[in-house]
Amino acid sequence: MTIHKHSGDSCHDSCCLQVTGLGVVSDGRSILRDIDLHIHCGQIVAVIGPNGAGKSTLFQAILGQRPHTGSIDFQRSGGEKTRPLIGYVPQSPTFDKGDPVSVLDFFAAAVSIYPIFLPIPKGLRRRVTDCLRRVHAEGLVDQRLGSLSGGELQRVLLALALEPLPHILILDEPFSGVDVEGELQLLRLLDELRRTFDLSILLSTHDFSNLADYADKVVLMKETVLKVGRPLEVMESPEFAPVFHLRLGKEGPP
Repeated sequence: MTIHKHSGDSCHDSCCLQVTGLGVVSDGRSILRDIDLHIHCGQIVAVIGPNGAGKSTLFQAILGQRPHTGSIDFQRSGGEKTRPLIGYVPQSPTFDKGDPVSVLDFFAAAVSIYPIFLPIPKGLRRRVTDCLRRVHAEGLVDQRLGSLSGGELQRVLLALALEPLPHILILDEPFSGVDVEGELQLLRLLDELRRTFDLSILLSTHDFSNLADYADKVVLMKETVLKVGRPLEVMESPEFAPVFHLRLGKEGPP
């Protein structure tokens, strides 16, 4: 799969998601206003901001779950505009540790109409295993959902979001409940996926420690976009410090 390289925000004849002038109002209150974003295929873009900044609302608008003003357009290479297929991993899902539902049961119920109270056919099991293999999690196929670690659960949800393969992958706080090593593994996996499948990956996070190594672009927002740029450019900007009440130098967080 060809990886697209871009030096700017122009989407002329390139594969990209373009958000222009997006606004969301709820109960008469402005949640988002004047949101402009350009996200190219093959890029990892991190959206950062304090709680209540509107990150999840932005994702919901892109997913078509929130009425909004402005426009959201996706175009393939060559300039053809089309409706994108979007994979989504929600924030912090939880499962009962005593629940007997396995990864195979959960996945099979999501991707087929086969009743999971019956023995899973070999063909469906093979399909689920192949999907999990995309995220190096095929060994979890028979594990109970409630027994998975935070990082393992994120891999299963990510595998589900990649079936079928989307144009855009959105992850809402994917590192929540994941330890430091699990976060690094997940970031390496996302980097591998965007290169392999030429995905646009849009994620939100409160952890800035590894953004410079994996994110192509960071979007700082609080109701509107305050700053967009390379990770260190944003985190060392005058706009960053007042939002998070801290200042990051070239060596990162204290």
